[in-house]
Amino acid sequence: MCGLLVGRAEELARLYAEHGNWNDVEEGWFGERLSNRSTRGSSQKIYRILTSRFKNAPAALPNPSALPAIFDECKTTRDTAQILSLYLIADDALVRYVVHEYVARVAHGKTDPLEFSNETLTRILDRLECSDGSGFDYAESTTERWCEGFRSVMREIGVLDGQRATVGEPPSIGDVPLLVSMDYSYGADEEWLTAPRGLLYLFQPADRWTELFDRVASTEAWEYLERHGELDFRPTDEPYSWVQDGGSA
Repeated sequence: MCGLLVGRAEELARLYAEHGNWNDVEEGWFGERLSNRSTRGSSQKIYRILTSRFKNAPAALPNPSALPAIFDECKTTRDTAQILSLYLIADDALVRYVVHEYVARVAHGKTDPLEFSNETLTRILDRLECSDGSGFDYAESTTERWCEGFRSVMREIGVLDGQRATVGEPPSIGDVPLLVSMDYSYGADEEWLTAPRGLLYLFQPADRWTELFDRVASTEAWEYLERHGELDFRPTDEPYSWVQDGGSA
């Protein structure tokens, strides 16, 4: 299931922030809130998918308990979707594989539009080789549904514009998802400056990075520092320390 389910993910994060443990979250999700869902089966599937993304999130991403405060600062649904897409990519190996194919092109400065037709996505999927030597082996109908699900994510984060579009471009990034993507990049790799993972996962080409770095440096959360005659760029405190009292830097 390849979708961000923004409203449900926000609800789940708020339950976790409220209860602090997944047992109580599960009880709340299937208890007093069950009436908000069509069937128990679909509710179970959504819960399983979303909890996997939050539970398996790398330490470089915000703890789910911090997400409600972050979401409250987002100005648009797209801002929230861009943050949630980082959890999807981190958790779903198939999505991550396909995103990496596009990221490699963006990172190398190729200026071709981002193209997400069934044919292009299927061609990428067909190159997949699993650790046991097997390849991608979905039925055609399943592959088509997966491709549509992938495009739905691209629409939600602003890469594609419109229900029928298959060709898009790097999206603009709001202030809050930019802070999250920068802190994620900083915490994910030692050599993050040469390949900022959070920015690449939001399809930002290298010729935008300086502008985005400057935007982040204009907040209180990041700063340029001169160390031993060289310019350094880093958070002013620990990553995500700007998430406090329900507000951002």
